[in-house]
Amino acid sequence: MKGFTLVEMMAALFVFGLLTTAGALVMGSTLEGQSAVRDRMARLGKLQQTRALLKADLGQIAARPSRDESGAPSRPAFHGVAVVDGAPFLGFARRGWENPDEAPRASVQYVQYRLAADRLERVSFPRLDGTAPGAPQVLIDGVTAVRIQFLHRGVWATTWTPVNDADYPQAVRLWFEVRGLGGFEQLFLTPGGVR
Repeated sequence: MKGFTLVEMMAALFVFGLLTTAGALVMGSTLEGQSAVRDRMARLGKLQQTRALLKADLGQIAARPSRDESGAPSRPAFHGVAVVDGAPFLGFARRGWENPDEAPRASVQYVQYRLAADRLERVSFPRLDGTAPGAPQVLIDGVTAVRIQFLHRGVWATTWTPVNDADYPQAVRLWFEVRGLGGFEQLFLTPGGVR
């Protein structure tokens, strides 16, 4: 009767162990790759949502300054400055705020964008006049830098200086760097053209 020797059995088990280890390493590497791709796609999706929200907001600008509780002017129709961490760099009144519940409020809303730590945030106000802002909505995190420019009468500027309280630019150029994704530049047109 023929059989396997102990040395042959040990060699077979050793080869089987090597193949099993290699298979586990390949499987782990594949799962890590899938996870990295899934995370990157989720961040790119957030970036696209941010772009769509900015486009919708800037496309609905309303030439309407805001007032405080006493009725005195508190914010111009459009506010734009260089980016400072935690402070709004972009703020404006926008039309088209949907009201499916028919709540007693206007369809015009004031929104602000700011960079807080490494998060790009959107802040909206529940009423256009005389209210505190709502909780910030984090659009995308990992933002390492933001630059902004405003086009008015053919000239680009880094700070918006309105002629009057109801004035706003023809276009807004926004550039930001996102950790792990790189730099992105977007150009947003506003309604109205040259005024």
